[in-house]
Amino acid sequence: MKRIFIILSFLTAATAVAQTANDIAFEQQKMKQALAYGDKTVAANAMYSIILLEGPKSVYKDSLAYLYFNDRNFISCFLVSNDILKNKPDNLEFMEMNAISLESMGAIEKAAEAYQNLFTKTNNNYHAYKLAGLQFGMSKFEEAYISIKKADKLPDDKTVKITFQVNKNYSQNIDLKAAIAYLEGIIAMNLNKDSEAKLSFERAIKIFPEFVLAKSKLDALNAETKE
Repeated sequence: MKRIFIILSFLTAATAVAQTANDIAFEQQKMKQALAYGDKTVAANAMYSIILLEGPKSVYKDSLAYLYFNDRNFISCFLVSNDILKNKPDNLEFMEMNAISLESMGAIEKAAEAYQNLFTKTNNNYHAYKLAGLQFGMSKFEEAYISIKKADKLPDDKTVKITFQVNKNYSQNIDLKAAIAYLEGIIAMNLNKDSEAKLSFERAIKIFPEFVLAKSKLDALNAETKE
């Protein structure tokens, strides 16, 4: 009787495993079809079903975070990426996704902390630039100046462009090194370091000669000097 009970228990467990595998396969097909048709809501629902079936360590949490990020649903992206980072605390992609989400949500102080942690691991000039910008936004000018100086000294792979809105009808995509020099000048102005600011704006223009905002700031400083 005991042997029969063990056999029955094994068969029940095997049936449950098979059913779960079938359910996962069904949800995977539904997700693929939804993505093919551009229906992100159904795709996300399918991912949730797979995560519930596979458990908290399901790789579909990663897919869900990317889906939310690409759809600019930053609140959901933050919540999912935050959960992923509990098990993958050193994953740079999700750390960056988390930082971008926080900034987009307007959680500036938390975003600065996230970029600080990210920069500590990457020593990347773009992450230092973002950190400096957030610190500047919180009026932490001394901290921002230290961060932007670090950004300026780090190597640049020349792949990142920063978009600056010149007016409501015109924007410019500026090389990161020029953007770093420009932000350094802006921070220096707020620290009453006008001579350093001029040098920074001049450097920004040298790197990107058509940099409208840098030219404007430099012209304004030169005009003040003449007065």
